[in-house]
This record gives sequence, C-alpha cells and structure tokens, in this order.
Amino acid sequence: MNYKILCSDLDGTLLSTKNDVSDFTVSEIKRIKNQLRIILVSARMPKSMTYLQNRMDIQENPIICYNGALVIQGGKEISSTLISITSTIKLNTICKSHKIKLGLYYKDEWCVSETSERVEKEIFNTKADPTFEPTAQTLERWKEANIGPHKIMLMGTKESLDNLALELPEEFSAAMNFYRSNDTLIEAAPKTVSKLSAIKLLLKSNESLTDVIAFGDNYNDLEMLKNVGLGVAVSNAREEVKTIANKVTLTNKENGVAQFIKDHL
Repeated sequence: MNYKILCSDLDGTLLSTKNDVSDFTVSEIKRIKNQLRIILVSARMPKSMTYLQNRMDIQENPIICYNGALVIQGGKEISSTLISITSTIKLNTICKSHKIKLGLYYKDEWCVSETSERVEKEIFNTKADPTFEPTAQTLERWKEANIGPHKIMLMGTKESLDNLALELPEEFSAAMNFYRSNDTLIEAAPKTVSKLSAIKLLLKSNESLTDVIAFGDNYNDLEMLKNVGLGVAVSNAREEVKTIANKVTLTNKENGVAQFIKDHL
C-alpha cells in the first residue's frame, strides 16, 4: 500500500487506553514515520495531543485539533476557526434552561463552571486541567477579548440532551456542527470546518486525498473516512462508521491501528 499521509483519530481509535497509546503502537508509528506524514486528528485541545505526538516522536508533524477548528504545526497556528461569541451566549441561555453545563475551549484554555464526574473523566483522559469560573464570566471575558470558542462541550443527562436536540433552533445548525459523543455529551464545532477540511488544508501540491489513509471510530470521522484513499474503522466503531469504511481492523484496545499498519504498510 502506497500512501503519503496517515491520519488517525485518537479516542476510541489510536489510543488503547483512555489516555495513552501502547508500546506496540509507538513502535509501529516510529517504523513508518519517515515513509508517511503521521497526522493526529481529534476533538481534543492541542496540549492533550502534543504529549502523544512526543511519545511517538512525530512532533514535527501538524495536529488537527477540535475536529478541524484549529490546526497547529510546531507550535505555530496554521488555521483557526471560532464559533461566534454571540451564538455561544445564546446557546448558553438555552442550555441553562435545560440544566446543561458547558465546557468552553479556546486554544489551550478549557473553562468549566464546576467539577463533575464528566469533567473529572475529561481531566484523566486528556491530561489537561480546566479553569473553574462561572460560564457567564468566561463568556464576558472572551467577548471583551473579541474571541469565541473552538469547541463547546454540552454536558447533561441523556434526557436533557435529547430534549435540547429537539429544541435547538435553526440558527444554531447554521453556525455549528453538533456531534453526539455519547448519551450525556454533545460536542459543537464551527460549521465551516471538519476533520476532512483540515486534512485538505494540509495537502501539499503533489498530494491529493487519494494519498491519505485514515482511521476512526465515531460520527465525526464519517466524512474523513468516506473521502480519503483508504478509510479504516476500528471494530469498536459505530455501525454507521464500519458500514462506510473500506476496511475494518481490530478494536482500539487490541491495537487495531498498529496491527493494520504492521500488516499493510
């Protein structure tokens, strides 16, 4: 198989545990890293990706953060797309009426109003610590600085998020993409970007999407896997993802990505 770029999602895909890659994955990535550009593609913030880059010794390569909203290479910003602060303030008002909490992300800043089981899980999984401050205060501070979030995390009960999904006005779906990560979590990203749009941005003049092999497991990986040269799903992926993938490898816990690399690259 001749590919020039390998793109992989992290959580549920490349990571064999909640917050790390296995030694087998590290050795396989190191084996091929001079043949292909290895690009990590995730909903995570930059610092929750760079420790993994360092572990695999691919820190010179770009990272696609926040589902494509922020692209960084060697600490330098290549592309940045924000959700408007006005839309974010309106969304917060609606979420408050449903008792849904927001996690707000901008570059390496992550702000939440208080800790919770979900927040503690996120701290453990991503090795990042949030700033605790009232959401209204964060929004006011960002409004004054003329910035908005790269990502919004909506945290609630299954019932509250189900109800919110039914009630979200059209104006939000015009400004943001919403991904249901699980029953109690929805992630919002700027409408104009995706993992695929960020990959396209990083293609060199002699490269096309057919030169890309990509790995993923969730709804936010669908477009990427569908449009690259070879889209590979892990066995633990959503059924919809496995259906559109060209190939299915082992689960993330069985080092599916590393095993596929060993067998085919």
